[in-house]
Amino acid sequence: MSARTYQVRTYGCQMNVHDSERLSGLLEDAGYVAAPEGAPADVVVFNTCAVRENADNKLYGNLGHLAPAKTANPDMQIAVGGCLAQKDRGEIVRRAPWVDVVFGTHNIGSLPTLLERARHNRQAEVEILESLEVFPSTLPARRDSAHSGWVSISVGCNNTCTFCIVPALRGKERDRRPGDVLAEVSALVAEGVLEVTLLGQNVNSYGVEFGDRYAFGKLLRACGDIDGLERVRFTSPHPKDFTDDVIAAMAETPVVCHQLHMPLQSGSDRLLREMRRSYRSARYLSIIDKVRAAMPDAAITTDIIVGFPGETEADFQATLDVVAQSRFASAFTFQYSKRPGTPAATMPDQLPKEVVRERYDRLVALQNDIAWQLNKEQVGRTVEVVVATGEGRKDADTHRMSGRARDNRLIHFNPGDSAIRPGDVVSTVITYAAPHHLVADGTLLSHRRTRAGDNHEAGLRPKTNGVTLGLPGFGTPAPLPAADGCATPTGGRG
Repeated sequence: MSARTYQVRTYGCQMNVHDSERLSGLLEDAGYVAAPEGAPADVVVFNTCAVRENADNKLYGNLGHLAPAKTANPDMQIAVGGCLAQKDRGEIVRRAPWVDVVFGTHNIGSLPTLLERARHNRQAEVEILESLEVFPSTLPARRDSAHSGWVSISVGCNNTCTFCIVPALRGKERDRRPGDVLAEVSALVAEGVLEVTLLGQNVNSYGVEFGDRYAFGKLLRACGDIDGLERVRFTSPHPKDFTDDVIAAMAETPVVCHQLHMPLQSGSDRLLREMRRSYRSARYLSIIDKVRAAMPDAAITTDIIVGFPGETEADFQATLDVVAQSRFASAFTFQYSKRPGTPAATMPDQLPKEVVRERYDRLVALQNDIAWQLNKEQVGRTVEVVVATGEGRKDADTHRMSGRARDNRLIHFNPGDSAIRPGDVVSTVITYAAPHHLVADGTLLSHRRTRAGDNHEAGLRPKTNGVTLGLPGFGTPAPLPAADGCATPTGGRG
């Protein structure tokens, strides 16, 4: 009997993308195999997000599209997890009774058991826990990329932003021990991964659980001691917790990329108070000034909400002023959407959609102009690019390849006659700038073949076993044994 196949569909943030890698790892450990692209799967898992207004409509629309397939094949199973599952719970099965399993953000490790139970009992299984069952990083993961990997340093959030439902669905912050984080990074590097991104809802409050407010800066420096690791990124910090030691660690640790994604949300101090964002615009701008003083080449990006309840034209102008001063390399701009369960949803003075849209268009126009100006300054510069796949939608037409520079700018480059694979590293010179990408159409200056490129070419992806919770500690973990193929040894404790 052939193994049952699975497909995981992911919505939302990097946290969800990484959780989906864990779900894939769990399913493969339980004997499932990934369904070929475009082929129907025996098990379809939706890993949902609850941040945006249309999240519910998107989920139930996709579930509706699967209903005929479920009718035609009753042995097919459909599972729904993530933030929307944590929020809607049994409502999902009521609205879509063909769903077999619903699980929350705190018990993703239960998925294989719930699928088996639903199959055996021939009825839907809904299991939502109110607190974390096991830290996600103790679970296995099938990584999506041969050259880059996500590494969680914390889960949950202790902030109370009035627009955000995440703390209610993911719970209070829980920090991993530094030794466990470093062991997982080392395990990925042992598999050929060149780049890791440290993940947390608020990375620079890392250490709150074990009483070290400088833990995040120390963690960045410790990553610099791991042989073979070439790039470290992190997301997302919160301005209220940003300390000077983190800036120093970024500037002084060569593997840490000079790139900072720091959400602004609004430039209006009045709205920041209403949002319960415990910093003000002057504090935010002072952090940017310090980052640029230490790293003049730093690319700074942000998140901004337009149309928060009660936003006046003066409030919005304050946001435009801060954007103009900050000179962001790019910005994720959002039109405010009411999320039931958040304090902002019941605030007075909800703005008409047409007002929000008009302000959003003005903000996007300003930010695009700034990004284009900054990108034009890159023309003529030499950049190191880690080659990626799926970044350039027009690459097949233009005969280019794409990847990310150290500052995370998207580069489309001319590969010439070189046999370049995703995961390889090239150096090239920027010849053209657009607001959202750069082009390098000249001859490559260098091309370095990497183990990540070898693995991509062979169709291999890292599979990391769970790393257990250990004691606090910094420094490089003990060397890991050499890995064969995709098998990854478990890391030690720090």
